[in-house]
Amino acid sequence: MSDIAILRQATVPDNLRLARSRAAPNLGPRLLFFSGGSALNDISRTLKQYTHNSAHLITPFDSGGSSQVLREAFGMPAVGDLRSRLMALADETELGQPDIYRLFSHRLPKEAKDKVLAREVARLFDGSHPLLKALSKPMRQLIVGYLRHFKAAAPADLDYRNASIGNLILAGGYLDNDRVLEPVLFLMSKMVDVRGTVRPIADVNLQIGAELEDGRRVIGQRQMTGKESAPLGTRITRLFLSDGIDALPADAVRLPKRNQKLIETSDLICYPPGSLFSSVIANLLPAGVGRAIAARRVPKVYIPSLGVDPECHGMQLTDQIAALLAPLRADLGHSVPTDALLTHVICDSQTPAPELDRAQRAHGVSCHRYPLARQDRPDRYDPTEVCTTLISLS
Repeated sequence: MSDIAILRQATVPDNLRLARSRAAPNLGPRLLFFSGGSALNDISRTLKQYTHNSAHLITPFDSGGSSQVLREAFGMPAVGDLRSRLMALADETELGQPDIYRLFSHRLPKEAKDKVLAREVARLFDGSHPLLKALSKPMRQLIVGYLRHFKAAAPADLDYRNASIGNLILAGGYLDNDRVLEPVLFLMSKMVDVRGTVRPIADVNLQIGAELEDGRRVIGQRQMTGKESAPLGTRITRLFLSDGIDALPADAVRLPKRNQKLIETSDLICYPPGSLFSSVIANLLPAGVGRAIAARRVPKVYIPSLGVDPECHGMQLTDQIAALLAPLRADLGHSVPTDALLTHVICDSQTPAPELDRAQRAHGVSCHRYPLARQDRPDRYDPTEVCTTLISLS
């Protein structure tokens, strides 16, 4: 058996291709996304109408919010973005598992009095919580088992305010499976009938760090996003993986073979909207990612974020493309044509044409504009428009 590379002229939207995908999403194309955060979740929910075969490689390097509480308590990868994407891809109809979906999506109260919060937490661990009692007995026993593993390992002073129950279950399953995420992610996917594949880009407990144009170095995702701390106010010149103190060698973390296989079998590779460095480029840092992408001859599409990305201080589209390509080229260790790593840049119609022209001249990449933004929120993508574009190109 051998592969044959075939080039075709694509029409956007391709109504026949879209109709086929909607009629049989279980046979839909294998779209692969490098992402993190919540920017892609609405698009992922819509994507379920077209394909059940999308693959999502998610950054486990988040250092903010409730994920950071678990990371500090257990020395584990961040699971919040993984859970969030699982829920976005879950079957949310009555034919799915709505009771389990509600449990995994529920957050503990943020402002409750200590006694009220402690009572709800105790009911989770003893299995008497109403969301647990709604489950079938075998499923409830399995989930309560994970929660009890969590309780046994948790520090006595752990802050449960605003904690996602799904994150607690993932953490308990991680601890119960010899500190490996894959088994509990697989099981959670089956529980809520996830219409796709969700995995961490690598199952490691590391941070991301950035070297800045003004000479500073920052460690930790939350130092970069401009959400939990002040915006950097200067350009990021290099992103790297860190043990929390020092930058690690480029080959310290390798792309797992199971994730390499996802890239090798993809029909389209997408660098999607989201925080450019901490949500997208972070996934491109493990050794082998650039080589795997270059070896796959399929459309490779970058969809820049709309609105303001605090991580992209002073960066135009051509600068964002350069930042995206840098870790991929570094992985290959030699000069490689842009179209081996990126074939198309897809922007909303509001993007100025001269900006696309500059990017196309600088990188030799095909740049296109389509009406992709929401009418009521021009700083947000319309999920249906994005999905129909990607399906048409795949």
